[in-house]
Amino acid sequence: MKIIITKCLLLFLFFSAHFFCVAQMSDSVYYQNIKMPQLFVYGNQLAYPIINLNSKDQLELHFDDLDADVKSYSYTYQLCNADWTPAIISEFDFIRGFTQMRINDYNLSSVALTKYTHYQALLPDQNCIPIKSGNYILKVFLNGDTSQLAFTRRFLVLDNSVNIAAQILQPFDPQYSRSHQKLQLNVNMRTLNVANPLQQIKVSVLQNYRWETAINNIQPTFYSGNNLQYNRDDDFIFPGGTEWRWLDLQALRYQSERIQRGVYGKTSTDIYAKPDKDRSKLSYYFYKDYNGLFYIQTTESINPYWQTDYATVHFSFLPPDNIPFPDKDIYIIGKLTDYKLNDSTKMNFNAEKGMYEASVFLKQGFYNYAYVTIDRNDPQRNLSFEFTEGNHQETENDYIILVYYRDLGGRADQLVGMKKLNTLTAR
Repeated sequence: MKIIITKCLLLFLFFSAHFFCVAQMSDSVYYQNIKMPQLFVYGNQLAYPIINLNSKDQLELHFDDLDADVKSYSYTYQLCNADWTPAIISEFDFIRGFTQMRINDYNLSSVALTKYTHYQALLPDQNCIPIKSGNYILKVFLNGDTSQLAFTRRFLVLDNSVNIAAQILQPFDPQYSRSHQKLQLNVNMRTLNVANPLQQIKVSVLQNYRWETAINNIQPTFYSGNNLQYNRDDDFIFPGGTEWRWLDLQALRYQSERIQRGVYGKTSTDIYAKPDKDRSKLSYYFYKDYNGLFYIQTTESINPYWQTDYATVHFSFLPPDNIPFPDKDIYIIGKLTDYKLNDSTKMNFNAEKGMYEASVFLKQGFYNYAYVTIDRNDPQRNLSFEFTEGNHQETENDYIILVYYRDLGGRADQLVGMKKLNTLTAR
């Protein structure tokens, strides 16, 4: 009897561990032939993919296949919780209609040295519609087989049921007052039936739509009636950063201001950007940027999606005194790299030139980017602008506040509130 009980206990612990260790889902590309996957609000490449529940809102999906042939790509949706772990419910509970849709709209590239096939689709299709609010992962896969996953993109479905009041402040702590930005907010839950707000309500705040630096799971300072107030001095504080660096690749033959030189071969193009210098000690200077985003565009042809070319873009960063950072790695980040910190975004130090170097294969367009450092001795791998870009309290940034709600006994988090703020208008 004891043996049976012990086996049952071990099985319970095994399945419990599996349940609670489900991996978070993110924007990822799994095949090397997939380039420049984009998911954005219809008609606006710079808009984060958010649609309202039961609305006619649509998203645009675009991506290139460098194999330059025709494949059978399909997509489906996965509902996730506030922490981007998959919701443990049937897909029939959050999708109305077919659970998979084939992507039938594609074009072969033209007037480009790099051959590729461009695929695109409008979402949601009327035959495959998300019917619950929350966080979603769009999965694009091959041959009707979800195990042949090509890439994933995050998007949000909003059922706006709460009121959010928020403002951006200068932090009170002198340690952060000149380099960081703080949010203070109030959530009114009058339209929801909330019995235990400390367990049923979750709040996430993102700077420039970046999930890897989001602040989550902050407990409210006060709870009074239908209002949750978040106004502690040390909550929702973000490093300000500075305005993002930029590179204009809309015309590869015309070398824009940030391009040092181009090498034009018969089958490929190499673009060398001017070396970037350390900005961490400079005073703040405002100029318009896109807060780490990019858009595909060209001045050399008509359609930017399949009449644009690719180039290998060579970036370089000059550290102070041409000496590598001790015990630190440096990465190039932005939406152009999905903010990933891996071997493809890590810069290598060229001792002969006294600079860090990295190359990224990019399509024609306009790009924002930045450099960050990671302390090799930091197990959390926290990125920092401190040694490359600097942090300023005055920096223009976008913020988005997301409020999630779960019914008592519910199996998924619903997205019930959203508010967008910009530091130039929300002080």
